[in-house]
Amino acid sequence: MTPATCKLQHNFPRLLPFVLLMFLQAWQGCCHPQCLDYKPPFGPRQPLMFCKDYSKFGCCDLEKDEEISRRFYNIMANFDNSGYFTCGKYIRSILCQECSPYSAHLYDAEDANTPMRVLPGLCPDYCLDYWNQCRYTLSLLMEDLGNPQQFANLTATLEEDSKRFCDFLELKDKQYCYPNVLSNAELNANLGHVREDPEGCLELCLQEVANGLRNPVAMIHADDGTHRFFVAEQLGYVWVYLANGSRIDRPFLNLTEAVLTSPWAGDERGFLCIALHPRFTVVRKAYVYYSVSVKKKEMIRISEFTLLPHDDNQLDHSSERTILEVVEPASNHNGGQLLFGHDGYLYIFIGDGGRAGDPFGKFGNSQNKSTLLGKALRIDVEDNDLSAPYSIPPDNPFVEEKESRPEIYAYGVRNMWRCSIDRGDPVTDRGRGRMFCGDVGQNKYEEVDIIYKGGNYGWRAKEGFSCYDRKLCQNSSLDDILPIFAYPHKLGKSVTGGYIYRGCQMPNLNGLYIFGDFMSGRLMSLKENVSTGEWHYNEICMGRDQTCKFPKLINSYYKYIISFAEDEAGELYFLATGTPSATARGGVIYKIVDPSRRAPPGKCGIKPAPIKIKGKLIHFHPKEEFVINKKPTTTPVPRKTTTTKTPPKRKTTSIKIIKPPMPTRKSIRKTSVLLPTTATTTTTTTRKSPLTPTPAAETTRKTTIQTTRKPTTRKTPPPTTIPTIKATTTIKTPPATTISPTTIPTTVQRSTATIPARTTPTGYRTTIMTAAFPKIAHIATASPTRSYGKPLQYPKSTTSQPLPTQQPTLTATPRPPYWIQKPTTSSFKPQRPPLNTTLPKSQEERLWLGEKLQSVGEGNQIFKRPQGRERGRGYKRGRRLRAGSVRLVSLDGLTDRGRVEIFIRGVWGTVCDDLFNNKAGAVVCRQLGYKTVLAVMKRAALGEADRSVRILLDDVECEGDEGSLLECKRSRVGKHNCTHGEDVGVICG
Repeated sequence: MTPATCKLQHNFPRLLPFVLLMFLQAWQGCCHPQCLDYKPPFGPRQPLMFCKDYSKFGCCDLEKDEEISRRFYNIMANFDNSGYFTCGKYIRSILCQECSPYSAHLYDAEDANTPMRVLPGLCPDYCLDYWNQCRYTLSLLMEDLGNPQQFANLTATLEEDSKRFCDFLELKDKQYCYPNVLSNAELNANLGHVREDPEGCLELCLQEVANGLRNPVAMIHADDGTHRFFVAEQLGYVWVYLANGSRIDRPFLNLTEAVLTSPWAGDERGFLCIALHPRFTVVRKAYVYYSVSVKKKEMIRISEFTLLPHDDNQLDHSSERTILEVVEPASNHNGGQLLFGHDGYLYIFIGDGGRAGDPFGKFGNSQNKSTLLGKALRIDVEDNDLSAPYSIPPDNPFVEEKESRPEIYAYGVRNMWRCSIDRGDPVTDRGRGRMFCGDVGQNKYEEVDIIYKGGNYGWRAKEGFSCYDRKLCQNSSLDDILPIFAYPHKLGKSVTGGYIYRGCQMPNLNGLYIFGDFMSGRLMSLKENVSTGEWHYNEICMGRDQTCKFPKLINSYYKYIISFAEDEAGELYFLATGTPSATARGGVIYKIVDPSRRAPPGKCGIKPAPIKIKGKLIHFHPKEEFVINKKPTTTPVPRKTTTTKTPPKRKTTSIKIIKPPMPTRKSIRKTSVLLPTTATTTTTTTRKSPLTPTPAAETTRKTTIQTTRKPTTRKTPPPTTIPTIKATTTIKTPPATTISPTTIPTTVQRSTATIPARTTPTGYRTTIMTAAFPKIAHIATASPTRSYGKPLQYPKSTTSQPLPTQQPTLTATPRPPYWIQKPTTSSFKPQRPPLNTTLPKSQEERLWLGEKLQSVGEGNQIFKRPQGRERGRGYKRGRRLRAGSVRLVSLDGLTDRGRVEIFIRGVWGTVCDDLFNNKAGAVVCRQLGYKTVLAVMKRAALGEADRSVRILLDDVECEGDEGSLLECKRSRVGKHNCTHGEDVGVICG
């Protein structure tokens, strides 16, 4: 032993308080339900069998529950009957805190400035009871989390002193420690619900998705399975972003030479919207809405572009075809919304022409049906290659009315800015197809409307619910449709329409209409009362305290909310900027995140379809990955001048504890510890500009100090040479572990190593390690004899002699009588739940249990049907398949069972198990020539397809007598909210 080692171990009692500080917490503010993966808790898809306290809501799914169960029984195998019942309850409770909805708080993961604890924080009384009853199990809990040498001396000291023991395990917060956190009624009353602040404001968080944009006015997706999205800038660029956040360096479209706009703050002209054809993969067309100057006249132009034949990420600029042009009397109120409805028609929303109060003509443009200004239009652009640019849908409301433009779908609108279509409830489909729009007001009110065919929305007679032009307002023929919500200008002065949330990741937000205001920067929401049809208002604010204090979540955003967006999976975003100018790179895209609850793991997984990229990818780097001690605000000002001072990095010295060599388990675990961080201070001086410069506008200065963490790295100790058994065995130690800035370490990372050779243990833990690691006993020909307080004697013929090593003098304390070597045949062995111990012994059993197959190749082996015959039907080889044809893809080559695949639009795809029942299975079996269906297997029990296979059908509901699944009630082809883990299978008979 080196002198440095002796000195360190001699001073260990004085260093112990500093070691303990790494595991203790200093809580500030209240805790918030969060899991160790830095995400909100969830309701498990299946009830937990072991950690039953968290079966309804917590941080574990069934797989994690089974993993904890195995850890528990590995530890308890060291006890006899009395020890199992004495200590089992403590071990179970401590291990199960990983499943607690407050696990991040219990393990100190909420505070990003401190290391994560290795064990959850306990309450003082509970900790003292644990010490009195089962203090020596701490070494087993610690050993189970990592290399047993890492905690050898630490546990030796802690287990003998109740004060140090509980200083190490206690959580100083008496309300949130275990088990008090379970019985705290105030905490658990609204567990899993969106948190409200004292004023009733819903507390949500954000994730930065893109930045550096110039007034991002629109974000859309292609609905083609690639999960890429297209972002339009007011200047005239459209960019393609991939699902991983990177951007293609070449623009999808560049109309900067044609677009009419200016760098003035608040200029409403420019490139305003883009819409892709609903069958974009087949039709390959895009439609754009932008301002243009023609012979000194300002106009709105709707154009059509075609995709380049050799590049799916770029439009052919020479293919522009003008669909519609409308002259603008003024430079404002340009409208700017394009979207395709579920009916396949293109909807266009045009403003009233500008100026104040719609002063054009006797009643204004909006009430004049002979002009397109102030209207919602609907046109048909299908099959227009060899004909007029568009046609009129035959059911448009004013087709037969003289002196009315047939394109008009609704009228009486002022300046609708951002409209969306409801996808419908993911379960009941309620609300599907409704069109929501935000209509910008004049002097007093902003409003949100649902658009109906032929509807009159009141402008200029009404503004919101109130009269604007009293003479028109009193006209009995007005018959206008009232908004679902209107708010006064003390809340905001320019509404930005949003979306009904229908995504998968945040169940609490389902059905919530989220929108905002461009001028005030407010985020707002409306919730429908289904029974009364009324809409109730709630403001949305940024989460405070611990609510958003997690990696990649932020609780502030730029004030000017330009637009809202929805990705292909239905998740919600909004686009904002700090400087409302078409040339300022202050635009950011934010994803809305609910920190109170998420969907269970695996339910919302997406697998983006591959797409060929031409050009380079520009990777995304967020400005802030997490929030640390930052005051929440909803109106951060734009940044202009930035001065950054980076102090020299401080060297962090870690305390190393030299341990004697010890036996290790067959399966060991590694622990990643978040180290103290180095702070970087950034001082930003900014000046806030008004949207439109006026003499009365005030200029304010604000200085913001931001603190960002830069994770440091820690390397594992160098490899250690271990004496081996007779046969030459090579022991590989794990390589050095580095925590990268973008990787967040979890509490426990598991790795399985080869069985290590045994060494002769010495010093403290000589007796305890035999009980802790009985699994290595089979290496020797004779079992070692246990003797408390004495080294174990190994037969000379089976082990090498130990190396002469000087060891510290430590006194081993006799163990309780129930601490014995692992029982063999006659000792008590606790009964484990069948679900945790009974593993399927064959592939067939795994299928019947509904478990996923682990190997991709195993889940995608397709049985080759006999030559010249289709499986189960007798189709001749080479015969053309009809749309709706089905087949069963079997893992074992069976012809009567397998994953259901259907042939649509020239490709084979799978069917999701949502709503799929025996009636639908009967349709499949009868179509394949079988008489009946024996079983419908869900959760990909008969194998799941690989990511190259599309999911073509979802929500299939059959009567049982249909000719194919295409004749059943279902979602439209390719529309689903599933993964291949939900591919349905059938067994026919």
